[in-house]
Amino acid sequence: MEAQNDWKKLGLRVGLEIHQQLKTSKKLFCNCPVTLVEGGMEDVFERSLRPTRSELGEVDIAAYFEWQKGRIYEYHAPREASCLVEADEEPPHMLNREAVEIALGIGMAMNSNPVDEIHVMRKIVIDGSNTTGFQRTALVALGGEINVNGKKIGIQTICVEEDAARKGEDRDRVSSYILDRLGIPLIEISTAPDIQSPEEVSEVASWIGTLLRLTGKVRRGIGTIRQDLNISIAGGEKVEIKGVQELDLLPKAVALEAMRQKRLLELREELRRRGIDKEDIIFTPVDVTNILKSSKSKVVEKNLSKPGGKALAILLKKFKGMLGYELQPNRRFGTELADYARFYGDVKGLFHGDELPGYGITEDEVRKVYDALGGDPEKDNFILIVDEEEKALKSLKAVVERIRAAFDGVPRETRAVLPDGTSKFMRPQPGAARMYPETDIPPIPVTKEILEKAKALKPPTPEEKRKYYEEHLGLSSNLAEQLVGSEQQETFERLYERLHGSVDATTIASLLLVHMISIKREGFSIEKIGEEKLFRVLELFSEGKIAKEAIPELIKLLAQRPEADPLELAQKAGLLTMSEEEVRAIVKRIIRENERIIKERGERAKSLLMGAAMKELRGKAQGSLVSRLIDEELSNYLKKQV
Repeated sequence: MEAQNDWKKLGLRVGLEIHQQLKTSKKLFCNCPVTLVEGGMEDVFERSLRPTRSELGEVDIAAYFEWQKGRIYEYHAPREASCLVEADEEPPHMLNREAVEIALGIGMAMNSNPVDEIHVMRKIVIDGSNTTGFQRTALVALGGEINVNGKKIGIQTICVEEDAARKGEDRDRVSSYILDRLGIPLIEISTAPDIQSPEEVSEVASWIGTLLRLTGKVRRGIGTIRQDLNISIAGGEKVEIKGVQELDLLPKAVALEAMRQKRLLELREELRRRGIDKEDIIFTPVDVTNILKSSKSKVVEKNLSKPGGKALAILLKKFKGMLGYELQPNRRFGTELADYARFYGDVKGLFHGDELPGYGITEDEVRKVYDALGGDPEKDNFILIVDEEEKALKSLKAVVERIRAAFDGVPRETRAVLPDGTSKFMRPQPGAARMYPETDIPPIPVTKEILEKAKALKPPTPEEKRKYYEEHLGLSSNLAEQLVGSEQQETFERLYERLHGSVDATTIASLLLVHMISIKREGFSIEKIGEEKLFRVLELFSEGKIAKEAIPELIKLLAQRPEADPLELAQKAGLLTMSEEEVRAIVKRIIRENERIIKERGERAKSLLMGAAMKELRGKAQGSLVSRLIDEELSNYLKKQV
């Protein structure tokens, strides 16, 4: 892509939505504990969901098309972590004040303005992830900004909302969900579209993620945080990319969506250059079942054998080569059409003239399809869908509408990110008719008392925390930088506090950020070494029972035997420190062995003596002790020589 690295020229604009689970004791609208359950007692029930009209009499387009799928939803309600509220058999309780206070505190760190009164709203969601057919959300703060690498990024809104149910297994037309996650409090932070490069979106997400962790009030682990992206380029449209969970995938997803939009605009220009008009794309399906009834294609054979199975095709005049037009790596315009066919018609996919002959469909069969459609194989193209007739017709109609949209450029839609950073069509973008007030929960005034509690929870910014580590704890700028952005930051804080300053901050940070990583790279499994064992190792060091140099060796032993007592391991491995008398005896011996060099160099011989001593005493004595004893004994030796 010619302008791929010139993002400003491309007009790239990105807004980021971060959803993070809050570490509260209870769910957002009931008293159930915040925990995920594997096994145990559960209740199972089924529901069908349908869209409702808004106060203006409108039906949300995304909800309407979810309803058209006609799916049944099976809910598994673990008794340990769900109640009648999750089952939508009991009204929601009052909004969790703890979650509100945490969210307001985070908003204060972003200079957001708290609202005067919090109103809970219903957001229509009928994909089965909520038993009610909607998600409850509440706006708590507006506006604000953050400073990331010297650039101001606007904050639009901060909300608290309930997390969705966990997805289970699907079978036929039944989708399964688990209700333990439903209702866990989330904070949703939405930035303004001020981000202008893929790298910048990663930096902003990292900054906000770090701020959230600095509260100590967010949950950690897989599934506790996700990022959504709103992306557009000049001449394009705002497209929503949902469900990016990995920070490293964000810049790739942004770059590939920018590429897709640019290629769609180029596709539009090519359509115009060929003299094709939107009105030329007509929904005129032709039955070509007889042509393919003896096809050796397994896909065709399987779908024609279904009750009511048909092969239906539509002609696309002057479209030769257009469906094979690449929009993203390994995803072509024909791939996008197939996504629409799957969504709207519930078919497995489609064939098109740019990829045939292939998939068992022969050149002769392709020629006969062109003949039946009255098309020219050198200039024209076709779409072919083989499935139950009703499904095939729905799919072809959706495909025709999507092709017509190509004449306008980039359609507004919601897309799901794929593991390689590309994306696929997920659903139409919801409209304004999606939101309406929650009638079961009264508004909550944001009182002075709430704001005072929120202020006490306000986290420091990443820059403030780095400065604190450097100026108050004595960490180097490099260690402080690593620690603030690290998953180990909370562990560091707890260990430092428990050790009451008996171990310096640099030793603790180095253990977590340097030694543990190095030991893992050597092939040791450190995942089972819990925080308590790390504390015990550092405690042994603070008590003078092991040397600083012995800490990595003891960690390696714990990696092999995580259940063992660190003191016992240190004893068996000979890692316990020697007494001062034992160390002094070794220092005296090393001085005697190097008398000739000492006579030549005098006090300058210390570095050589220190190296020899540490070679023998590393892990058995503190370096500071060895250095002091060498100073003393070397001085005594030199005085005797005068």
